[in-house]
Amino acid sequence: MTIAEDITSTQPQTLAPVTGQLPPPRQDPRSRVALLNLVKQTVRDGPGPRATEQQWAKGKLTVHERLELLFDEGTFTEIEPLRRHRATGFGLENKRPYTDGVVTGWGEVMGRTVFVYAHDFRIFGGSLGEAHAEKIHKVMDLAESAGAPLVSLSDGAGARIQEGVTALAGYGGIFRRNVRSSGVIPQISVMLGPCAGGATYSPALTDFVFMVRGTSQMYITGPDVVQAVTGEKISHDQLGGADVHASVSGAAQFVYEDEAECLAEVRYLLSLLPSNNRELPPAVSTADPADRRNESLLELVPADANRAYDIRPVIEEIVDDGDFFEVHAAWATNIVCALARLDGQVVGIVANQPASLAGVLDINASEKAARFVQMCDSFSIPLVTLVDVPGFLPGSAQEHGGIIRHGAKLLYAYCNATVPRIQVILRKAYGGSYIVMDSRSIGTDLSFAWPTNEIAVMGAEGAANVVFRREIAAADDPDAVRAERIKQYQEELMHPYYAAERGLVDDVIDPAETRSVLIRSLAMLRTKHATLPSRKHGNPPV
Repeated sequence: MTIAEDITSTQPQTLAPVTGQLPPPRQDPRSRVALLNLVKQTVRDGPGPRATEQQWAKGKLTVHERLELLFDEGTFTEIEPLRRHRATGFGLENKRPYTDGVVTGWGEVMGRTVFVYAHDFRIFGGSLGEAHAEKIHKVMDLAESAGAPLVSLSDGAGARIQEGVTALAGYGGIFRRNVRSSGVIPQISVMLGPCAGGATYSPALTDFVFMVRGTSQMYITGPDVVQAVTGEKISHDQLGGADVHASVSGAAQFVYEDEAECLAEVRYLLSLLPSNNRELPPAVSTADPADRRNESLLELVPADANRAYDIRPVIEEIVDDGDFFEVHAAWATNIVCALARLDGQVVGIVANQPASLAGVLDINASEKAARFVQMCDSFSIPLVTLVDVPGFLPGSAQEHGGIIRHGAKLLYAYCNATVPRIQVILRKAYGGSYIVMDSRSIGTDLSFAWPTNEIAVMGAEGAANVVFRREIAAADDPDAVRAERIKQYQEELMHPYYAAERGLVDDVIDPAETRSVLIRSLAMLRTKHATLPSRKHGNPPV
């Protein structure tokens, strides 16, 4: 079924409340209230059972079912439910459903105010026209004014073609407000259906994007256009499905199997974020002792710098109750970004992942971490950086792809961040990648190192081959001399206390004390106040 056929098939079956041809009310107040209740119920029911059944048949919930999952029970307040378009031509004057295909309002998530706009695919396929856009503009302005998060539940067919350029202007107003609210209030896009063309830029401008497998897609040009222009035959999911954007393009941070699970996780994410940039993230009480020792860390992280391991169990061991919320779990897997709590306080964690590409920094990892650092800094979330990095990924593909420019994004994000920042060096920290991973030289507040740390320009073998190249080449037994010089370099420049002796780390700590050291340090830094030079804005690498 085409979108046009689908829209036609989902038109309201009840004419009176849709066209406005209501019977004239009696003059007594009770009759007027009764009519109001009839109209409100018609609005709530939507275009009719047939359209609702078609929505369910696609594996999708109706707009009000989604809102019930998002908000605390009984807290949602709708605004402009009686709004209708004023467009004429192409038969639109005979089809004027209430809401115009989008439900807007506010409610509570875990007791805190959250604003929402949610497309109703049953009405005009959720497409955006002038009235539809004005409703969204209004709720976006209210969210910014009230200082509360904004969630969009996207399930729309794009611009309403029958309304022409007016619909396109509506998108421009959304984009402008997305940018204006960036870093002011959390903005979360939940993709629950199709999103094509220019409409995809709104989610790209928000802080987080959620998608559902099998039902949500995002792309600038659809499969038909791609095939016509390039000859490539590709399905909707292959082109812009949830897994594609979660693991290949990086356009989506979270992917779930169904809408109920997705919306439950949206609620959880909101519980970790402040309402706006003037507030601190919500703290909770925890039964996990602040001084709990992390003895298992001695087993989780091998002393041999060449052995791989998974950083996630390390994070689990350190944070409250082993619970953390990973962002972009399937994209740029050589770095892990996550929200968690330490002693009930929200923190952002950036950690190299030795189990993927040995934990090197590359283009995607740099972009992923830079975006996460910027988000944490915007919303007063302290940063903890766990370092085990051998360097930047070498190769012409990375160089030609702009690793210098993209790596600079992470450097810029850290240098520009004014939230409390703590670095913990677990094992190796080599070359420029050590500097970029929030080192003391770029402004981290505190740097701690485990006794297994190796901070150096490069690994001992590579360093010895450079520094002692001529001596090794001239030796009767080059291998023996090389081994001796590698050992010498390790003992003189890569021992665990070399950086501490020079003030580049604040202390070398017992790994088992990592949690308690972090909690005490973050408590001290909670009142940190840092200012940036007076300027309109910086000019970060893009």
